[in-house]
Amino acid sequence: MVDPVAGTLARDGGARVAYLSRAGRSPGIVWFGGFKSEMTGIKAAALDRWAEREGRSIIRFDYFGHGKSSGNFRAGTITRWREDSLAVLNQLTSGPQILVGSSMGAWLALLTALARPHRVAGLLLIAPAVDFTERLLWERLDAATRQQIMTQGEWLRPSAYDPDPYPITRALIEDGRTNLLLDRPIVLRCPVRIVHGMQDPDVPWAHAMKLVAALGPNTEITLVKDGDHRLSTPHELAVIERTLRALVDDCP
Repeated sequence: MVDPVAGTLARDGGARVAYLSRAGRSPGIVWFGGFKSEMTGIKAAALDRWAEREGRSIIRFDYFGHGKSSGNFRAGTITRWREDSLAVLNQLTSGPQILVGSSMGAWLALLTALARPHRVAGLLLIAPAVDFTERLLWERLDAATRQQIMTQGEWLRPSAYDPDPYPITRALIEDGRTNLLLDRPIVLRCPVRIVHGMQDPDVPWAHAMKLVAALGPNTEITLVKDGDHRLSTPHELAVIERTLRALVDDCP
């Protein structure tokens, strides 16, 4: 296996977005990771291997405050991470791209596709946590936790995926409200494919069905009966790869 090329993309204020890229044919793949995840995670690495086998271009990157990119995670917002995503698409890719987003990355992939529809050939959304700051966080919090976020500026949320808690900031919640998608139709012409685990405790599969309802007619969802939020077992990775293969075949 040939290693991907590592680089950094300069952003406003001296920030730098780290990325890993692999050259290949079009349409290329752009990987959008989840909240607090890194571009070297299991699913991202598996798709990189798939792209190499297929001779297809792929780029993975870390948002501001994530992984090898610069910045304080606490200062990150959906808008800032969306702008990172657009910068990667605009400056590091050419031609049509398939955006593959996991968890929060699915939300960012949708926002990116809406901003650059002419560049997006298709979307693959894995356990999509669209609007998670409002629907899956704020609406589930008790009054005391909400007050802490609003008065103290953050709340440390225990995580099942990291020994350290995740800071949930007031800025993240308030900015998230400016990027909500599920309160109206999501108008995209490209095909959208969704893979979701039915045992997902963080993003219930019923939440994914709300996304299906908001999207257009060229939308399909695959439910993995025993899958959790990670969707990283060999069987689950095989489902994702098969779905991506079929999506590539469906793209013009």
